[in-house]
Amino acid sequence: MNRPTPRLSRNVYALTAVSFFTDVSSEMIYPLLPAFLTLTLGASASFIGAIEGAAETTAALLKLASGWWSDRVQRRKPLVLAGYTIASIMRPLVAIAQSATQVLVIRVADRVGKGIRNSPRDALIADSVDSSIRGKAFGFNRTGDHTGAVLGPLIAFALVQWLHKDVRTVFWWAVVPGVLAVLTVLFGVREVSRRRDTAAAPIDLSQPLSARFWAVLGVIFLFTLGNSTDAFLLLRAQQLGIPVALAPILWAFLHVVKSLSSVPGGTLSDRVGRKPLLVAGWLLYAAVYFAFGRASSAWHAWALFGIYGIFFGLTEGTERALVTDIVPAARRGTAFGWYNLTIGLGALPASVIFGALWDHSGSRIAFDFGAALALAASLGIAVVPIVVPPRPSLTRDGSS
Repeated sequence: MNRPTPRLSRNVYALTAVSFFTDVSSEMIYPLLPAFLTLTLGASASFIGAIEGAAETTAALLKLASGWWSDRVQRRKPLVLAGYTIASIMRPLVAIAQSATQVLVIRVADRVGKGIRNSPRDALIADSVDSSIRGKAFGFNRTGDHTGAVLGPLIAFALVQWLHKDVRTVFWWAVVPGVLAVLTVLFGVREVSRRRDTAAAPIDLSQPLSARFWAVLGVIFLFTLGNSTDAFLLLRAQQLGIPVALAPILWAFLHVVKSLSSVPGGTLSDRVGRKPLLVAGWLLYAAVYFAFGRASSAWHAWALFGIYGIFFGLTEGTERALVTDIVPAARRGTAFGWYNLTIGLGALPASVIFGALWDHSGSRIAFDFGAALALAASLGIAVVPIVVPPRPSLTRDGSS
């Protein structure tokens, strides 16, 4: 008898909707934040890097704890719900900030919510689908995320350009999609039974994470050191002649490309393997950063933002699927915690170093630094042995 074709589950669709609403909310704010910080609050490039780096590092530390705890208690949904609730409350408070330091505090609090939710959410996605479509599932989730990131900037643009609202009012409106995200988690997401096909034994948290897993994380950390906050790309776009009012449109364009490429990228990784997609994606990143340092007109910014979006499609779902592939099923939450911690620990020095290079040596040197580390990481992942042993599928909740 032929095995039925695996399908994406209810949880994948629900969590994709949650990602969509959350990114509508966050991306109503993010494209306007660099200009708000520099023009309204007087922050420097270095301080912007410090804000984003500190926020992501805080989130990363919590991602490890929340992922481990979700494995221990064998429940993902409560942490997912708590994380989205905290972020949805804190994010719009940027509207009342009177200094860059206050923005730092609010951004860190927002990222606390992200830190609590992300590892359990990714583990829940992995728990909810057949192993043969993991890349597709994570790519689909990223598509929802990026589609929301298209709509969010467009709403911000409409509020600023057509309704003549100031940026603080735009920040307040971000509360609406945040509430919708929380309600979707509450009523749309189900806990998943993680019994294995071969036994009904309790979850064993003593199962080790392999040397292969740690080698992959080491290469990802190297790449992350050159992967600074995208706020610098928006600043570079302004240098190249993109008006502040068009920043949300440029940001939306980037996420259109991300959205269109995420499912094909994740699905392709299911077919040809994770490593080729990561090598190609990181080489593309290196090329884009090298070109950003030498761009000279506004149309260059538009073209490079589009190409940059393809990098995300090739790598975001692929990285998450690879993490799931190479760890025991009982340790998925913990593995995603370490994965997110690795990225977060690299985020702070990456953004601080990039900002310092920009301030003291110019944007070209800063972008060249990012390109060089991406090139080194692509060579590193090419030599890491990644052989994924076949595994039985997990028992899921009966959703289809």
